[in-house]
Amino acid sequence: MVNRNIPIIMGTQHPDNANAPFWDTSQQPFISAYRETTEAFENFSELDVDEYMWDWEGKHADAAVIDRLFSTEYDYFKQHQLGRDKFLTFRFPNIWEEKGYNLMQAMTAFLSSEDFSNDLGFSHRPLFEAILPMAERADQIVEMQKLFEKLAIFKSQEFTSNSPKNTPYIEMIPLFEGFETQLHAPEILTEYLALHEKHFGFKPKYMRVFLAGSDSALTDGFMSSITGNKLAIARLYEFAERENIEIFPISGTGSAIFRGGLSPRRIERYIREFPGIRTATVQSAFRYDFPIDEVQSAIAKLKEELPAVTPLQISDDDKDILIDIAKSSAGFYHHTLDNLIPDLQPIFKAFPKRRDRRQHVGVLGYSRSVDGIELPRAINFTGSFYSIGVPPEFIGFGRALDSLSEDQLSVFSKAYPSMAQDFTELARYINLDALQILKTQNSAWADVEQDILILQSKFNFDIGPKSREEKQHAEIAQQIVEFKDGSSVAIKALINRMAQLRHFLG
Repeated sequence: MVNRNIPIIMGTQHPDNANAPFWDTSQQPFISAYRETTEAFENFSELDVDEYMWDWEGKHADAAVIDRLFSTEYDYFKQHQLGRDKFLTFRFPNIWEEKGYNLMQAMTAFLSSEDFSNDLGFSHRPLFEAILPMAERADQIVEMQKLFEKLAIFKSQEFTSNSPKNTPYIEMIPLFEGFETQLHAPEILTEYLALHEKHFGFKPKYMRVFLAGSDSALTDGFMSSITGNKLAIARLYEFAERENIEIFPISGTGSAIFRGGLSPRRIERYIREFPGIRTATVQSAFRYDFPIDEVQSAIAKLKEELPAVTPLQISDDDKDILIDIAKSSAGFYHHTLDNLIPDLQPIFKAFPKRRDRRQHVGVLGYSRSVDGIELPRAINFTGSFYSIGVPPEFIGFGRALDSLSEDQLSVFSKAYPSMAQDFTELARYINLDALQILKTQNSAWADVEQDILILQSKFNFDIGPKSREEKQHAEIAQQIVEFKDGSSVAIKALINRMAQLRHFLG
């Protein structure tokens, strides 16, 4: 058994909130890097999240976070010690994808936080594990551990030789984002265990593994993404049994169904769709776009139920079928998306900011692309399609589903039990009038209309809004489509209002 508390709820800094945080007296939805320390504490104390992700990937991060937390909230952290009861988990920059300016700063924060914790008489090292985003190879995971080891030894010898030596070891949480890396996570981790044992002389007793829900959907479409997540969960548990270690998958899911669909009002759906996930990420929209008592109840329910759910199992034959489905569905998605992106550029440019991000491209950043076309981050992408009355979940999904054989459809329906329920809900955010305008300007939108109509024929749902909020959402979508080459300030205001109506920005 693992000799530590495994966090069940991880709060993250994903900027998908429509509304201001409950703790912010200014009532502004934008959260500066300086305010994120307050945010972390409020999430621990008010929402009872177990873990908070401190993000160094592509954004500004406060290296003094531990100093500030311990200095301003000493009494709380004396009772709820970081590294024992609550967890602050850094997401490192991936030095193979973006410049590594932040990496040594982040690693140094690990070391200084250990010193500070020792001086305060705390029993546990506050920081001891980190997330590696966009992990693709086993050697990358070990390389981060080796770099930390070298830095810890150097600091202990050259800078703080009269103090207790720093622990030269950190645990790594690989974040697998694309379909192929998620599918082949067990093979990557098998190699990692061998490299780890060769260098450190022992094999870890457990691993936490992070599965992205957003970027895989952005890259290959919703059908591929949700299939990849399920295949990865099932295969990770098989890997853990084979290697005789414990596995604790983490899912990176936003409130939009396209990004995983975890909101306070979809807890049962999340548990049904992702059995075996042991840590759920509650992103900004989950925490700030619903009444706080509803958020607290949802977190409590997840804490109670997630650890007890029997992990997903998929037979070898069904795995082969699902792999084929995921790959073929990505083709439908790519074929259509490539022709739609130019129409969305004015919306992408007007999309409101919620965090201090670095430039998306250039010296400090990196970009994501599909078929050589640069795309915005997944939140902006998702929200932009909702803002024109075309939920991105539909893109390619209908035609891909229609192409399945009877056996394939049976396997996929079993793997995705919420499919009819999800698309019935999503159909309420479609504005067919807006889609007709788009179609007259660009014939590629006819493919999306076909996706919608195929799914309607299969699941017999009504298209269009039902509630007052959904009707307002549809009306604004019409305005944005008619006005999308106009003032970005005006479009931004409309996007903000729509986000509030649907309870997430993107």
